Amino acid sequence: MSSNIKVLQVIPKLGFGGAETGCYDIAHYLPENNCQSFIVTSGGELIKFIDKKKVKLIRLPVHSKNPLLIFANAIILVGIILFYKISIVHARSRAPAWSCLIATKLTGRKFVTTFHGTYNFIGKLKKIYNSVMVRSDLIIAGSNFIFSHIKENYSEYFKPKKKFLVIFRGINVDYFDQSTILETDENKLLQKWEITKEKKIILMPGRLTSWKGQELLIEAINLVKIELGYEAFNVVILGSDQGRKLYKKKLVRLIEQYRLTKQIKMIDNCKNMALAYKVSDIVISASIEPEAFGRIAVETQSMEKLIIASNIGGSNETIINGKTGFLFESGDAVSLSKQIIRAITMDDHSLKLIGKEGRKNIIKKFNVEKMCFSTYSEYKRLLN
Repeated sequence: MSSNIKVLQVIPKLGFGGAETGCYDIAHYLPENNCQSFIVTSGGELIKFIDKKKVKLIRLPVHSKNPLLIFANAIILVGIILFYKISIVHARSRAPAWSCLIATKLTGRKFVTTFHGTYNFIGKLKKIYNSVMVRSDLIIAGSNFIFSHIKENYSEYFKPKKKFLVIFRGINVDYFDQSTILETDENKLLQKWEITKEKKIILMPGRLTSWKGQELLIEAINLVKIELGYEAFNVVILGSDQGRKLYKKKLVRLIEQYRLTKQIKMIDNCKNMALAYKVSDIVISASIEPEAFGRIAVETQSMEKLIIASNIGGSNETIINGKTGFLFESGDAVSLSKQIIRAITMDDHSLKLIGKEGRKNIIKKFNVEKMCFSTYSEYKRLLN
């Protein structure tokens, strides 16, 4: 049966986010199992890494929310489905999902969606727009948190014979493996960041946006400094403002206000995230809104580093509190500051033990092979 499976994944852009890397991983996993793999996307940085011998790439403006373009994309998708004899169409975002829904209805093909986040809705129209993600034959949630969110908000759109399940997002544990990092590369990065290893390094990765909690971290660092009376560590806030210039200025002013300019550095980007984790001692994910999955927490544990994260969303599922990392009260700078003090005052042996447990946790539950195998298995069940 598997040799006849042809899967077309449709995603707005192939960047380096969780949805995009998941699409990329499955696209390359399928040919290894005698399936034909196709991706329709509008572009993205990840495209240059696609193995064109294994995966057929087709460019379409599927990132657009324009109703006319959505319908035009649907008609083109019908042609692609019929020409390549596609078995399954898998959509990973709302706008392309509407095109896919129309195309699969017209061609009678199986339709799969992955619900990657808690899409906001204010009013009936936005909720109807979001509901396309549960109008498929197979609905995949990226975490138990997302599963509960869908049940609570979209059950009215469910139909009896639909399958709805959780497949945890996976990461490449071979890439996020500290044993593969060279010491020379570590030294180069530290020099670039103008930081030494004399003090512990706290890393906060993630794009600069208010809900990611950068302001909360700065507040907490100020409280830690007051509590300890000295600068016990360095902090790196790593992420692009993506055009949010005013927010970045607000963060810089807050750092200056608390006189933390010597302690906190803001770095725009780092192409090698495994290396960024490796040079760090503690990693923080301070989101004030629930993360659908929380890739930072998973990558950190895979790199055998201690993670401190908000006790909301996916972090509750990926972190074993007290064993592979620490959870703090979401939005509470005092709670975060206490966990930071707890972490930086731990001896190296205890930190290493938490790191070892973290990697075990990720290899067991959240590795990319498990995610790909589970998705592939569901494709086969759907066709059978």
